[in-house]
Amino acid sequence: MVESDWGDWLPRAIEDADPDGVAIWYLGCNGFVLKGSGGTTLFIDPYLESGNPPRTIRMIPVPFDPEEIAEADAILGTHEHTDHIDGPSQAPILAGTGATMYAPDDSLGVVEDEGWTDEWAIEESQLEEVEEGEEFEVGEFTIHVEHSNDPDATHPVSYVIEHDAGTVFHAGDSKPSEEFADIGREYDIDLGILAFGTVGMVGEGDEASRTRWYSDENEVIEAANDLRIDRLLPSHWDMWKGLTADPKVLHHHARSFDYPRRLEISEIGDRVDL
Repeated sequence: MVESDWGDWLPRAIEDADPDGVAIWYLGCNGFVLKGSGGTTLFIDPYLESGNPPRTIRMIPVPFDPEEIAEADAILGTHEHTDHIDGPSQAPILAGTGATMYAPDDSLGVVEDEGWTDEWAIEESQLEEVEEGEEFEVGEFTIHVEHSNDPDATHPVSYVIEHDAGTVFHAGDSKPSEEFADIGREYDIDLGILAFGTVGMVGEGDEASRTRWYSDENEVIEAANDLRIDRLLPSHWDMWKGLTADPKVLHHHARSFDYPRRLEISEIGDRVDL
């Protein structure tokens, strides 16, 4: 059972928002909500649990209880890891709103293994498999499924999300990729989301191990430059004990490159707009 530290103020703020273009809320970890001017609401990788202490220890609040979400049109899953595909975090949103989950095959394999349709009121028709090269529409958004380079995942994808107001790119937990230059040439990315973290020890005592799950400062800027991102929003730096980082250092790494043009440093619960 997911229990929020913040009550219901963030879901109510999202419901009440009436953006001129697209409003984007950072949920911590690699989770985001996008809401368009027409009211279409997308969730990407919302994760609302505490990890698996003492190995993975959540360092930020749980921003809402999934049962508090009354409006959602889709959940986009980037890959099969628990902090991106998680039944207690996401299944109640699907059950409560009738939203559709879009995710690659191995992510939907997690859904099947965990028995989401048995434990929650979810129909098979709400689960849509996607793969690289596909395009689909959810309300006012056009979503392109693209490559992601996450060596720790079995089948990760990224998403290019187009709207009349601009284009958002969510890379999942991807590190730099040869395909990013092609993506940068094909799309005009206004806001790009890239996972960022440090190398650290995960776990306790004899079980602790040196861990590198996310891009470091140089890799994040390399990826952002290849993607030609105007505004870079680093994510995931706040989440796990031992792997947290300071996104402000990216200013120094970005200043001599053409892209990103600007850093969008956001904390959990913050809103940015296109």
